[in-house]
Amino acid sequence: MEHTEIGVVHTSITRADPAAVAALSAFGVATVHEAMGRVGLLRPYLRPVYPKARLSGTAVTVLLQPGDNWMLHVAAEQIRPGDVVVAACTTESEDGFFGELLATSFRARGCAGLVIDGGVRDVAELEQLDFPVFARAVNAKGTVKATLGSVNVPVVCANALVRPGDVVLADTDGVVVVPRERAAEVARTAAEREANEAGKRERFRAGELGLDMYGMREELAKLGLRYQD
Repeated sequence: MEHTEIGVVHTSITRADPAAVAALSAFGVATVHEAMGRVGLLRPYLRPVYPKARLSGTAVTVLLQPGDNWMLHVAAEQIRPGDVVVAACTTESEDGFFGELLATSFRARGCAGLVIDGGVRDVAELEQLDFPVFARAVNAKGTVKATLGSVNVPVVCANALVRPGDVVLADTDGVVVVPRERAAEVARTAAEREANEAGKRERFRAGELGLDMYGMREELAKLGLRYQD
């Protein structure tokens, strides 16, 4: 997908159903990724900038120009409580687009966190604010405000398509995006998966092997696996 819209702010977007967002927020990124059929992950180089950072919410998307954070200020006005800002860049850039002052502004609008395919700074202050950020890099290098990007357009962030209003979840395992129209369905599947895993967990605790629980022995033997004393 190519970024095509530059210099536009879409002020009206369709957000995922709040009940579905709340349901999804109970699950980890790995569970949601599996529940969707092993899709939706953003690249694993996006990492929490402080330990135990976690977020979930509906996406307000931002398309940045390299070394320029102007559109993050523009995006602040579009944030509604429970939104997560998802920022992509027209080309790779690890400059420090975001810091404590913008986090304070975003928090005042009810923002649930930031996912950015770029750099951020003021990490100690972000942790103090408990404002969760998942970023490509931590970088003290500042940015300018000179070139237009866009807000609330579909973006490709860390190789994943994110549309305004999609559900974004992030934890120590990574970041995943759930298309807004699939949010309720994926939440149901995730709940079923968790219930199934709970039963397996008890069997593992009791000492049962995955080889037997999953019926692996016959297939391994067919492929020629041999045990030698």
